[in-house]
Parts: sequence; C-alpha cells; structure tokens
Amino acid sequence: MRALIVDPDAPASLRLGTAAEPQAAPHQLVVDVRHISLNRGEVAFAERLPAGTVHGYDAAGVVVRAATDGTGPAVGARVTAFGAGAWAQRMAVDTTAVAEVPAQVDLADAAALPMAGITALRTLRSRSILGRRVLITGAAGGVGRYAVQLAALGGAQVIASVGSSARADGLAELGAHQVVVGLEGIDRPVDLILDNVGGQQLAAAWELLAPGGGVQNIGWASDEPAVFAPYSLVSVGPPKTMTTFGGVHEVGPDLATLLEFVAAGRLSPEVDWRGSWDHVTEASQALLDRRIAGKVVLDVERAAAD
Repeated sequence: MRALIVDPDAPASLRLGTAAEPQAAPHQLVVDVRHISLNRGEVAFAERLPAGTVHGYDAAGVVVRAATDGTGPAVGARVTAFGAGAWAQRMAVDTTAVAEVPAQVDLADAAALPMAGITALRTLRSRSILGRRVLITGAAGGVGRYAVQLAALGGAQVIASVGSSARADGLAELGAHQVVVGLEGIDRPVDLILDNVGGQQLAAAWELLAPGGGVQNIGWASDEPAVFAPYSLVSVGPPKTMTTFGGVHEVGPDLATLLEFVAAGRLSPEVDWRGSWDHVTEASQALLDRRIAGKVVLDVERAAAD
C-alpha cells in the first residue's frame, strides 16, 4: 500500500512510498483511510524517526475489518482515528482510539480533530475554567484554535496570544475575549495557561499566573530554552503548577465529544489547507513556516488497483 514514510533525504523528511499492510491485533480494527491531518510537531520531528517509518497519528475513513475481539465499530462505519501509522491507505488502530463520525460531519473535517482536539480538550479539563481567565499562547495554530473555542464553550474568559498581528485573524470570532501579540496588554493575572510557545515567553507568562494557577505545556514552537529567574518558581500562597501533557490513552470518548460539538455547529474544524497527499512537501513546509492558521488535511488518493 502507499503511505507517507520517513525519508531523511526528502524535503521535511517525508515522502510518498510503499509500506506493508497493517497487521491488526484482536483489539484493533482496520480503517480504509480517506483523509489524514498533519500536525506541525509531527512534521518537525519526522527526521528523528527511523527511515521507512509510516508516520502520523490523525486519520478518518471507513472500517474495512472489525476487531476480532468484538469491540468497536462494525465494517462500513465512518470513523476518525488516533494511532501510530495513520498516514497510509490503511491503518490498524485500537478500538478505544476511534469514534464514529456523525452523518452530518465531513470525513475530512473529522480527520482534523484527533491530536490537536484531544490536546486542547484534555488540558482544559485539568481544572475548572468556568468564569476563570485562560491564556492560550500560539493560539493561531491547530491546538490553539480548538482551545480558544473549547475554553469559550466552558465559560472561560479567553485570552488568545499570537506571534504577530497577522496571525490574529478570526480568533475573536472563535470566542477569544482578548487577542494579544505576545503577552502585551495582559494586565491582570490568569488562572490557566495553555502554552504552545515555550522559550522566554513561557518564563514571562509564568509571572502572569495567579496563585493556585497552572500551566499546561503542550508545545514549544519557539524552539528556544526557557530560563526562569532565581526564585521565580517560589511563591507564598496556593502553589502554582507547571505540567507536561501526554495523556492520549483511550481517546475514543473524547473524540466522540469533539465530533458532537462539530455536528452541532459549536466547534469549527478550522481546516486552513486541504489538498492531495501528493502535495505533502508543500503542506509540510507551510506548517513549518507558520503559514497555516489552523489545520492541514490531506486527501488520500487511491491508485487504480486499490
């Protein structure tokens, strides 16, 4: 089958090639993949993977082989899936990591949801946000644009931080109460920070955190170290916390929640770039250059024999 594989000599270390058919375990089903979604971090880290690896985690398609243990959707079900080796014509994925796509939701939109949507949803659930001030850095990206919408749905006072004024377009319409460049203009403490940027902006954002507040580290787009001033991590009163994020186990129910929001018109998939996976180099470079506001979705083209 055709797949996007890691190739250190290719642009962005990715190219279309061939791979073996997936071998499903009893608790896994096989999806005929119709659309995939690229995430900037996946593209940036492709060069660190062994050559020939089928890359990616986000896909949507149709079940062609049900799990032999009897769990999960049946053959013919439209699903979105989160699992390794997603950027291929077919993928094997745990039944706990898929959700059926409502009829009114386009499969291409469903493909955009898994990694970015789950990251935004689960980090926002880390504490109560109703009536709280939530700062989202790197808000113009895929995770950021979902986080803005979900935080607003949760009743938060949403502050969206972007790298430049040009990246601010559309964030107020998605639910941001305040849109800032960097941290300029934030004049009151915040209760929760979803940080996609890292570097010195993270250290500065820490100073804005209210006692008892928390930072969720979900990205590091700056590619720069964060240096904290001596004693800046020590404060009197309720402790402030900083937490890494990696909780992507058994995401099926959360995928279903995101799909319900999309079906109800309460969550926009924010697909900014869509095209054939033959154009993976162009799409990857646009992500790396931060020319994408939201998500990239690629259509998996079928060869005549498929």
